[in-house]
Amino acid sequence: MASNGTILIAEDDELTLELLENVLRREGYDTVTVADGREALERLRATRFDAVVTDIQMARASGLEILEAVTRDTPDTPVVLVTAYADPGAAMDAIAKGAADYLSKPVDIIALRTTVARAIERSRLSRDNRSLRSAIAGRKVLVGTSPAMLELYKQLAHVAPTNATVLITGESGSGKELAARTVHDRSRRAERPFVTVNCAALAEGLLESELFGHERGAFTGATAAHPGLFEIAEGGTIFLDEVGDVSAKMQAQLLRVLQEGEVRRVGGSAVITVDVRVISATNRDLAADVRAGRMREDLFYRLSVVSVRVPPVRDRGEDILALTQYLVGRHAALLGRPTPHLSDEAMHRIRAHGWPGNVRELDNALARAVAMSQRGVILPGDLPALIEPSPASPTLSLDTDWPSLEELQRRYIARVLEHTGQNKTTAAAILGIDRRTIQRLGARDQKPDDDPAT
Repeated sequence: MASNGTILIAEDDELTLELLENVLRREGYDTVTVADGREALERLRATRFDAVVTDIQMARASGLEILEAVTRDTPDTPVVLVTAYADPGAAMDAIAKGAADYLSKPVDIIALRTTVARAIERSRLSRDNRSLRSAIAGRKVLVGTSPAMLELYKQLAHVAPTNATVLITGESGSGKELAARTVHDRSRRAERPFVTVNCAALAEGLLESELFGHERGAFTGATAAHPGLFEIAEGGTIFLDEVGDVSAKMQAQLLRVLQEGEVRRVGGSAVITVDVRVISATNRDLAADVRAGRMREDLFYRLSVVSVRVPPVRDRGEDILALTQYLVGRHAALLGRPTPHLSDEAMHRIRAHGWPGNVRELDNALARAVAMSQRGVILPGDLPALIEPSPASPTLSLDTDWPSLEELQRRYIARVLEHTGQNKTTAAAILGIDRRTIQRLGARDQKPDDDPAT
């Protein structure tokens, strides 16, 4: 039977944890259970859940800390808080902080069923709405026509229809997961799951349980058997991000999956056959790790049957222009506003910046710029402060001469026009005057005997 979704349950009382899990599993949900708040936070960093049910009072991290992390990182994931203390004021505070709902102990089974179902349905409607807006904005895709990007497209197109394992290398933030999704979407497995896991985000024991699943009683809090991500990805693709960070023990287990197509759950003896394509990614030099003894040579060869490199932004030349326009348009559509124009100075700064964080850094910078922009234009001040002005950028200064007010006005208007790419309508909006006044003041074609504004 198809799952209704996967729910993370965080509860340090064993009896309550078992009750929550049993009720939700009978409703058709897959469940992942943890017995304290810190383990819940670790799970959330590595895996996307359809909902979270958490006790408020727990060791090492509270339910409110979990709520804060979810609303910050995955705001569409509903969080249902559970507490032993019925406090209407606390309930209202929790809802105000983003909780989907609030249940008191002892938990009413009917209330639990309806609350979780309602929260997940609202979340799915929200995601559908966001997906619709994203479709309007244009689906998230690889962008660019530089020689480096054209070579990447060619390699992805060649490997996608095959069943070969793929190792994607590249700097952090360069778009490795997007390249992996491109391979999956163009493969014969496109209609099956695409499952991702960040191998660096989980401790060894948690990563083992996440990938291979566990049997009931395998460890404290394992009150029921759970499938791992390899089982969940059956027929599809699993993307192992930061695969170079896995331990020696995990390397041996991954090698078994790649060689035999088999997994064994933690605490279990049964061998489970899986049909899953493995795509992995790293920003490390795995060949150097092999030479240093940090990576098994046989695993490296299994992972890198085909190896492709995603180029950093600094190697994509003029692609920065197309990438910037694409991201600005996408963020504007997500915010439901017209696409703003980038001023010349803002574009100068974007082109001059080194972008050590690559596309992720550029995406975050432009999301901020679109949100901060006014009157339909992105100015340098809308960009993050770390994006410094170009040394060659022109300035408006009084240090070298003492212009008249009329001359200062003319220079200022010329500067605003430069920011807007000579778009007089946008410049007029920034200055708070009409377009015809722009033509009378400071425009480049102004004659010496034009009547200055008063």
